[in-house]
Amino acid sequence: MTVLERIEQLRKERGWTINYLALESELTQSTLNNLYCRKTEPKLSTLRAICGAFGITLADFFAEEDYDDELSIRIKGLSQENKQAIMQIVKNLK
Repeated sequence: MTVLERIEQLRKERGWTINYLALESELTQSTLNNLYCRKTEPKLSTLRAICGAFGITLADFFAEEDYDDELSIRIKGLSQENKQAIMQIVKNLK
């Protein structure tokens, strides 16, 4: 999967338009449109902004795992504090 395909996958999973991704990532619409039209990979700073909008890290973006797992996707978008709270709940389930 290419970087653009991965961005597209994450965007569609959330039901986001390109314009909404631009708003959330604080990038211009033309920056994102140029990526799609030219089929070029984004600069690292652009990809960091996109990942920030999705609430994931660059490592999460490139991790090879099943991103169809809705729970995993939802957890990745949480704050660190909320992630720790969920981990505590999971530990208590054992």
